[in-house]
Amino acid sequence: MKRSHRVGAICQILTESPAKIFTLNYFCDIFSVSKSTVSEDMAAARAAVEAAGYGYIETIQGASGGVKYVPAISPEKAKQVQDNLCRLLKEESRILGGGFLYTSDIMYNPEIVKGMARIFARKFINSNADYVATIETKGIPVAFMTAHFLNLPVIVIRRETKISEGATVSINYFPGSSERLQKMSISKRAAEPGSKVLIIDDFMRGGGSIKGIVEIFSEVDIEVVGTGVAIANIEPERKKVSDYFPIVHLGKVDETNKTVEVIPNFQIF
Repeated sequence: MKRSHRVGAICQILTESPAKIFTLNYFCDIFSVSKSTVSEDMAAARAAVEAAGYGYIETIQGASGGVKYVPAISPEKAKQVQDNLCRLLKEESRILGGGFLYTSDIMYNPEIVKGMARIFARKFINSNADYVATIETKGIPVAFMTAHFLNLPVIVIRRETKISEGATVSINYFPGSSERLQKMSISKRAAEPGSKVLIIDDFMRGGGSIKGIVEIFSEVDIEVVGTGVAIANIEPERKKVSDYFPIVHLGKVDETNKTVEVIPNFQIF
């Protein structure tokens, strides 16, 4: 295999398994080359990944060391993600009754979700989370993609208790969009007590659902170490949670003039 082919294969193997450590011997075996050759190939792969603006390859020292791909995103690439999201949200055809927007096609688009997840992965790479959590349903794709980049399992909070979940813990909460009491539940087997979790969701209006997730995790002795939302509504200004990281802010939705105000989060770096 030519060096260019080995470098390409190394990049693919590492980026397909973010945060997973591979020994140099692993690549020596699959390519049937010496460790010195693999080291030279790795240097070329490292330069290629960094030039693409989507992370870097980190060397882990020690007997159990090796290399791993650390997902990230450059400021330029992140701005492209934000600009694209703003452009899509401003489409007048998205405006629904009551000032709501149709976003299902955005949240279920793999390419768009991947860009948002890269931003979240870069933000929370050092959170020491053991799990990524979300509440069903539209937050699931971005939560799963973020978990993929961080090499973490996913917890899905249910709005209704499922018999397949086994024993569950449930709470009642007030969502931010209304004062109508709602319910959420989590399986007792979803996570180990004493672990840490990162919350990722698609949209936040008043923060009621996020506050409910924080409360239900406290009931099962799990610490929330970060919260990321793709879209955060500007109003109400006073949310039920204070510590959260949005990709864009949603402002006024004018049904009469068919306009939508969307503002990027200028503090993502």
